[in-house]
Amino acid sequence: MRIRPASPAELPLLQDIERAAGEPFRSLGMTAIAEDEPLPLDVLESYRSTGRAWVAHPAGDGRPVAYLLMDTVDGAAHIEQVSVHPEAARRGIGRALIEHLACIASAQGLTALTLTTFTEVPWNAPYYARLGFRTLVDAELTDGLREIRSAEAAHGLDSWPRVCMRRELDAALVHPRPEV
Repeated sequence: MRIRPASPAELPLLQDIERAAGEPFRSLGMTAIAEDEPLPLDVLESYRSTGRAWVAHPAGDGRPVAYLLMDTVDGAAHIEQVSVHPEAARRGIGRALIEHLACIASAQGLTALTLTTFTEVPWNAPYYARLGFRTLVDAELTDGLREIRSAEAAHGLDSWPRVCMRRELDAALVHPRPEV
């Protein structure tokens, strides 16, 4: 696998990856998540054009099978979205995208990675905990994370338990790894 910035032509593929990645939520009774529409193309383009969207693709094939979107929130690189197509799942691709972001964020002087996620979905909070993220208590939430959680609640995501998580960055991480 290789990791690189997303191209404009790939943005519809990112939507397809997001739709496919949502399907496993059906088996957990989270049909609304499975049926939630991916981000619109103009929003994906804003991430891409500002250097905040990366894709992972097989070495011999440039077609993305996973992607990650990043925001900067209160001095941290916030993982807005990381999605892996189910056909490419369980190969370390999501982890590699997160490690790629960790290197980029560290080089930019950001101190941590943050994200919001479902607590009871095996490939969400338990997965991120294995990658070194810890759940934040309410008193630890920054203003930016509170705003994100408020927007998520307005979108209906609080129908299932959610948390904010954080992973401190090692200042020695400065070189993104382009391959999985």
